[in-house]
Amino acid sequence: MSSAYLLVSHGSRDRRPEIAMQQLAGLVCNQLPKNFNPLNKEHLVGIAALEMSPQPLHEQIQQFAKSAFGDDRKLPQNDKRLKIVPLFLLPGVHVMTDIPAEVALAQQAIGQDIIIELQPCLGSHPNLEKLLAKQIAATKAEAWILLAHGSRRPGSQETVEAMAASLGAVAAYWAGPPSLESRVKELVTAGYREIAILPYFLFAGGITDAIATSIEELKLQFSAVNFQLASPLGASAELAELIWDLTDK
Repeated sequence: MSSAYLLVSHGSRDRRPEIAMQQLAGLVCNQLPKNFNPLNKEHLVGIAALEMSPQPLHEQIQQFAKSAFGDDRKLPQNDKRLKIVPLFLLPGVHVMTDIPAEVALAQQAIGQDIIIELQPCLGSHPNLEKLLAKQIAATKAEAWILLAHGSRRPGSQETVEAMAASLGAVAAYWAGPPSLESRVKELVTAGYREIAILPYFLFAGGITDAIATSIEELKLQFSAVNFQLASPLGASAELAELIWDLTDK
């Protein structure tokens, strides 16, 4: 059986996330065992974006399938599998509705020569918490805020709340309540003077820039508080291992 892997992110007008996605795809490609596939390994791991792309996702999927498998006649029908890995941290509308709809459109267009398999989203991996815990351990602070994007889908933020509780942090959301500022006010009222913010985002981009600006404003508002801003997850070999784990090898 021959498999290829497509990493799907949200997409951004900022170039930095796309560059990081390309780096991450290379790191995931390094996870492929030697002689894993009769096809050229460098074509087996690709990237796509749900939004901010010239093509809709289902067309990106079709294009990648063609580049990954080409017209290889040596592989029997149904022995070619394309695994879609959503690099999303919350089981929100994009993960539960939008991406499955795009995958269905792609499968309909491709037919049954290639079987498309939608894998669990990155945020569902149980070891993701360990990567965040390493960042927390490397920074001295009295209190931590885990700042996620947020989602309008009911129940989708429960994973963030559970993650924050496990890490000894409180959760806040960029796109909904409780906000970063409200959480900071709560912690300051409780007597904390060293507060660190961990952005629960994949890569640096427009939102993380906006978070940094917001923290500068909070420093003016709470001059007695020492604020620290950690980095988002970023492209790393450890993250690539988690992604490879999700592909149900």
